[in-house]
Amino acid sequence: MIVKTIHSLEKVFFDRSPEPAEWSADVAARGEVYSFQVMLEPETMPERGLYRVAVQSELPVEVRQVQSVPVRQAVNCNPDDDFLRKEPGLYPDLLEELDEDRFQLFYGRQTLWVTVRVPEDAVPEEYPIRFEFTRVEWPNRWNPALVATAEFRLKVEDFALPPQQLLRLEWFHADCLAACYGVPCWSEEHWRIVEAFLRNALRHGINCIYTPLWTPPLDTGLGGERPTCQLLDIEYSPESGYRFDFSRLERYLDLGLACGAERFAMSHFFTQWGAKFTPKIVVREGKCEVKRFGWHVKATNPAYREFLAALMPELLALLRRKGLEKRCFFSISDEPQLEQLDDYRAAVELVTPLLEGFPTLEALSSFEFFQKGLVENPIPSNDHIEPFVGHVRELWTYYCCGQELRVPNRFIAMPSRRNRIMGILAYVYDLTGFLQWGFNFYFSQYSRKLIDPFASTDSDGAFPAGDPFLVYPGRGGEPLDSIRHEVFYDGLQDLRALRLLESKIGREAVLALIGEPLTMKEYPRRDEWLRGVRERVYRELAAKR
Repeated sequence: MIVKTIHSLEKVFFDRSPEPAEWSADVAARGEVYSFQVMLEPETMPERGLYRVAVQSELPVEVRQVQSVPVRQAVNCNPDDDFLRKEPGLYPDLLEELDEDRFQLFYGRQTLWVTVRVPEDAVPEEYPIRFEFTRVEWPNRWNPALVATAEFRLKVEDFALPPQQLLRLEWFHADCLAACYGVPCWSEEHWRIVEAFLRNALRHGINCIYTPLWTPPLDTGLGGERPTCQLLDIEYSPESGYRFDFSRLERYLDLGLACGAERFAMSHFFTQWGAKFTPKIVVREGKCEVKRFGWHVKATNPAYREFLAALMPELLALLRRKGLEKRCFFSISDEPQLEQLDDYRAAVELVTPLLEGFPTLEALSSFEFFQKGLVENPIPSNDHIEPFVGHVRELWTYYCCGQELRVPNRFIAMPSRRNRIMGILAYVYDLTGFLQWGFNFYFSQYSRKLIDPFASTDSDGAFPAGDPFLVYPGRGGEPLDSIRHEVFYDGLQDLRALRLLESKIGREAVLALIGEPLTMKEYPRRDEWLRGVRERVYRELAAKR
């Protein structure tokens, strides 16, 4: 059996092509999360079977198995050539926990994903990490004889990366968790699952949490709706008007803060793609719960203005009491198009006086919305960012299903360097924030039905595989990571290292060290270039400590 350590940027397919290069040593900072892989390849059919891996290291090491998942739609409508493959097939992505250090080895190349969580107080020195492989023979009898070994050497440098400054917002779909696990929204079991997924998100640098005041008006077709999942408990009577119970919202905010959230993004005020209608909002009237707002109520309806006028003073007072007045964003309508500018302007004019200075944040790609003063913090897609550069005080960007021509993205069929490069580009563009729409979207397009994420990585054929979610729903309400999730976090650590180096030698010197002008569409398409930048940065940091 062939065993060798390889870089985390490699994606290894069953069919043995291409040949990954060996990667046996590297450096890391104190407190860094460092990843690499161990590739295993049986040379004969009898070498298939159940194996155990034992790890010997003074550092804390986690080992997971890389599983291949079905990819039916690898690309969208206008892909470039920078994809690993474009055909349907099985692609490596899911990171599955080992069962008592055991894993099943099939005939073909497979990998184990190794995560080293370097302690903050680790002694700066080189640490060997040794892997010993043994077989579990039929009938479930362990044979202690060594079958293969591998070793990786990680040198811990005497510096630590600074805290993450970039604001990262990946829409958190609480309703998808309730639907996927078959539990009522905001039941105690739902809260437990929400916490597990939130902690995973925060651990990976997702420090802005989408907050469903009401059921998010996102990815729903005209007249359709998502499962009710609102934090606000609302009562209404013609005599006394609206009464609000913020208990669930306070619990959600407290949970986010306990997990380490930096910001909260409130659910959108109006429907997606134009702000023409109101979101679904359920209100208790007497003994009945009614859908008081939704597709049947236009955005300009005076009843919605009355509702917001009653809600916003109490909501903003709550956020101020919790010290969140500078840590919350509100949004009008996701991705408005230029032909919807008048509807969007009407929505802005309705809401802005009620916000009392709280900031707004909006994903859109038409610079005219910003020019006309309709958006305070625009988030252009990374293939439409250039007109905003130099004009927006705090620059954000996003990508989703449409960004597949030349720019970075995280589709499963893309090479991992195209995912990780966002860290360096975030530094080059001096980004304040980054948005992506799907941390855990487990519905088909327009939220028509629940999908099985292990069988459908493309929302039932709607999007390129990997676009709708970063984590898989594991057993017991625990999220399972993906290669893409870990690699993007590697990019965030690259960004932190660049920020640290800037504090020592200045921004211009760091840009010179990167070596060449970069844009969202023009950057080297080679793994070795990306590894070389990190090597130069860490060498400089070690010399400047």
